[in-house]
Amino acid sequence: MELLQMGIVIVVLLLLVKPVGTYMFHVFSNEPNRTDKVFGSTENVIFKIIGLRNRDSMNWKKYVLSFIATNAVLIAISYMLLRFQGILPGNPNGNENMEASLALNTIISFMTNTNLQHYSGESGVTYLTQMAFVTMMMFTSAASGAAIAVAFIRGITRRGEGLGNFFQDFTKAIIRIFLPLALIVTIVLVGLKVPQTFDPTATVTTLEGVEQQITMGPIASLEAIKHLGTNGGGFFGANSSHPFENPGPLTNVIEILSMWLLAASLPYMFGLFAKNKKQGWVIFSSMMILFLIFLSISYSSEKAGNPAINSLGIESSQGSMEGKEVRFGIAQSALFSTVTTAATTGSVNNMHDTLTPLGGLAALSEMMLNVVFGGKGVGLVNMLMYAILGVFICGLMVGRTPEFLGRKIEAREMKLIALVILVHPFIILVPTALSFMTASGYDSISNPGFHGLTQSLYEYTSSAANNGSGFEGLADNNVFWNVSTGLVMFFGRYMSIIAMLAVAGSLNAKKPVAETIGTFRTDNKLFIGILIGVVLLIGALTFLPVIVLGPVAEFLTLH
Repeated sequence: MELLQMGIVIVVLLLLVKPVGTYMFHVFSNEPNRTDKVFGSTENVIFKIIGLRNRDSMNWKKYVLSFIATNAVLIAISYMLLRFQGILPGNPNGNENMEASLALNTIISFMTNTNLQHYSGESGVTYLTQMAFVTMMMFTSAASGAAIAVAFIRGITRRGEGLGNFFQDFTKAIIRIFLPLALIVTIVLVGLKVPQTFDPTATVTTLEGVEQQITMGPIASLEAIKHLGTNGGGFFGANSSHPFENPGPLTNVIEILSMWLLAASLPYMFGLFAKNKKQGWVIFSSMMILFLIFLSISYSSEKAGNPAINSLGIESSQGSMEGKEVRFGIAQSALFSTVTTAATTGSVNNMHDTLTPLGGLAALSEMMLNVVFGGKGVGLVNMLMYAILGVFICGLMVGRTPEFLGRKIEAREMKLIALVILVHPFIILVPTALSFMTASGYDSISNPGFHGLTQSLYEYTSSAANNGSGFEGLADNNVFWNVSTGLVMFFGRYMSIIAMLAVAGSLNAKKPVAETIGTFRTDNKLFIGILIGVVLLIGALTFLPVIVLGPVAEFLTLH
């Protein structure tokens, strides 16, 4: 029955990938289509307000500058909101202003689509900042990521046309994709008993005669964009394990599909841009195979239970239920954990700190690879980066100039790709080491053993991958963790985006190379194997030593 539950969700996803991917292609193709009749007038009003008269295609440098400038303005406004939220309206519960380092961490977190929370949602922010900052950032950061993915796709599939217009892509992503889908999901969640109210905290008397405070608020609307935008920040500290955020199995499935669907549909959209659907299915198949591998590891490990507890003779037929909700069980908990770290969402319906060593390893590995679907464009862009790397390696092996989608892969592109590949482990491993070398870092780690290493490693991996989930045994709300994870989130987001758009700009300017009988094909089963092999090889070379010191050592100790 548990396998059937997971299988149904995966089948539903497969059925939706093609229509959703086609819709997104029509949104971003900039060619007249039916969506113009529904959303065109609204977009035109927005374009007039912001003064966007000419929507000419931008080169990669202008696209990057537009992206960064927009993000900078949003960061400045949002920082002021958090620092002065205590004296602003929309604060019926009297929450205080956010401390400076925490506010900085929170701003970077939400702008980079990470949503790492070093505060508890119900007490750390107000109703105003939940709506005007948290929810707003969830829309804008997701739209920014989608725009970057589309720009990269245009760059490698078209010639000399530029990467598109950032402001147009950004607006279309919000108006035509995230807003309508968020409205639909919000209505469905409200129908399934997820609260949506502006009433203050309710005071009730329990059966024992004791007064209890029950936090409420505009939860359903936040849950919708939280998952659709692969954001992950929770209205409550308990995130999607809280019954107000995620009441039952049906809402659990809706949230899983919400955070998975758009990311999974991007490869099909890519195939339509490339005018080669097989190319899109190759990318999708590679992602899905990796996903199923990690899902199998997570489910089997959690189902087997904790051997230390099993050896005590305690009944454990349900598996390792520590930190999990009984209403979800092992299957929906393992699937949720695998999807949230694959799609770099960060939302959790169980506490990842209590996962078995291999269950935690599966979640950790997906973020380290950062190509298994990914968030709004992150996974696709990174997987295409590995596709270019795979073509380059194969080209060297047979003595031919590497080509991808009719473009020669040369030194400039490979230097930029090498930079992206090296930056990711650097901003994870160096801060992890520093956390054990400083008192403020080390004292925050609750477990002195192998699990303690994994706690710190997971925090920085989640930050670098723009995921936001954490091993919450870590006491991370202090200046050291706020500043260090803030820097990791910042560099993890912006350095890779700048480098990969530079690659797209370089390929876009190149003259297409005619396909010949000797051209290495990238739209067949062989290339799926090559792509998966390259991803796993690079991942193993960079992260295997620290994985052995953390989750693998903990697994061997328990057994």
